[in-house]
Amino acid sequence: MQYYTRALENLLKMSKCGRKKVILLFGARQCGKTTLFKHIIKTDKCVNINLQDRVLRRRYEADEGLLIRELRAIEGNSVIFIDKVQKVPDLLDDIQLLYDENPEKYQFYLTGSSARKLKHDSANLLPGRSHHYVLSPVMQVEQRKAIILSIDFLSTESRFPIRSLDNYLLYGNLPGYYGEDINSWKETLKTYADLYLENEIRQENIVGNMGAFARFLKIAAMDAGQVINYSKMASVVGVAVNTLRNFYQVLEDTFVGIRIRSFSSNRKRITAAPRFIFFDIGVRHILADLPLNPEILRIDGGHIFEQWVLAELYYRCLYHGPGYNLSTWRTKTGVEVDAVVETPDRVIPIEIKWTDKPHPHDARHVEKFITEHSYKCDRGFVVCRTPINQQLTERVTALPWNIF
Repeated sequence: MQYYTRALENLLKMSKCGRKKVILLFGARQCGKTTLFKHIIKTDKCVNINLQDRVLRRRYEADEGLLIRELRAIEGNSVIFIDKVQKVPDLLDDIQLLYDENPEKYQFYLTGSSARKLKHDSANLLPGRSHHYVLSPVMQVEQRKAIILSIDFLSTESRFPIRSLDNYLLYGNLPGYYGEDINSWKETLKTYADLYLENEIRQENIVGNMGAFARFLKIAAMDAGQVINYSKMASVVGVAVNTLRNFYQVLEDTFVGIRIRSFSSNRKRITAAPRFIFFDIGVRHILADLPLNPEILRIDGGHIFEQWVLAELYYRCLYHGPGYNLSTWRTKTGVEVDAVVETPDRVIPIEIKWTDKPHPHDARHVEKFITEHSYKCDRGFVVCRTPINQQLTERVTALPWNIF
């Protein structure tokens, strides 16, 4: 199968420079974590441990210290790849012990699709010994050049093929699509939803009431992109507010949900409730039980487009690291900017519009934001379906969806 370059490769290769660190790669199911590591690991002497294998998993659960004894028996330096480490969180303690004994002997690569059990069951996530990353679905910046928080690619690298906007908005951008026939994509998404509930939630005993969580999941997907009203949602799902908050935390811990908090330099004048989106718009549609046909774009294209752009910006911020954040801005008087990209040097307000004919009027809230935050903001954007850039005002530019 054709391998396409992931943006995260550069960061992972940098982690290998200098003193060795344990490389821990998180991300939702089917984002390509295992494929990426297998591409990066350039040795035939790698020890592969796949904890999805029940028999193998039970061996490590039943025999405390087994991993330590096995790895100590290896002569010379070794590369160790442990897939789905959240299945046996206690192995992190063993890895820490081995690392502390001889940091140069082992190069550990670990993947995890849930941070919940690791945070709850493990004493730590190897502080000072590890580099943590999160792998996204395929980003637009992995397919083409971009203006906002671009990522450099070498010209010789193989990028994922470009698809139409409607195709992205219907099916999302899981990397596995690029090795499948398009006629199988709907089934791939349906299977994803079933496996998420069964493997990530039920088998791991993450929530006690699976019925309530399944109801919540559908409603949360339907309401994705909106400001969260915890009391109203809890009443609809039939659970306590604290339980509902825990459900949202489960989505974040399993990297399926993204919480977008409010931006403010004056907390008295903003709406503080966060917005919540899903990591992939196609997965969101399936969880919400929506039909994967163009009709949903005719009915709700603007709402879907907004979520898609927000997820893209979130992952770009995550890739660029500390000091980069995505937030949203809404004042008590109803002035709203869909996305605010925060960088170490400035902030960038972004309005997201479904229109293909942007007008200066579409820039009014971005202009308001720039005026109120002129000490760290001097320009903004409207991301929409315009075919070419347009200068809407002196400080606000409309960008096409395929170059933003």
